[in-house]
Amino acid sequence: MSLKEQISSDLKQAMKDRDQLRIDTLRSILSAFTYKRVETGKEELTAEEELAVVAKQVKQRTDAITEFSKAQRADLLEKEQKEKDILVKYLPAQKSDVEIREIVRGIISAIPEGERNQGNAMKLVMPQLKGLADGNLVRQIVTEELS
Repeated sequence: MSLKEQISSDLKQAMKDRDQLRIDTLRSILSAFTYKRVETGKEELTAEEELAVVAKQVKQRTDAITEFSKAQRADLLEKEQKEKDILVKYLPAQKSDVEIREIVRGIISAIPEGERNQGNAMKLVMPQLKGLADGNLVRQIVTEELS
């Protein structure tokens, strides 16, 4: 079952349960899938593209949470956090700091000494961790390991 099919199935269940927040959140993801499909001009999205759309939606919620907490908007903050919690369930399990650090160390050790910089390391690390770790966390660990 594809991610889109899973979300559609969960949407039907949310409708039966009359869970309005879940309904709105899942509809927003299905809408984002449609926008991405139109943007790329494809009939259907690949599994990787679907994951990327969900990850982008989670990142948007995370950014909104940060901004709402700065503005001390507890009402909006709570809603965004609940939406994020719903969406995170559709992403693969995220790697821990320790796992990310091991991958980064392995890749950095394979880079020739004269070419070890953040740009080169990130080019090699991110394809392996795409969808499995937050890019900002990876960047931070790469910077620490290169220091």
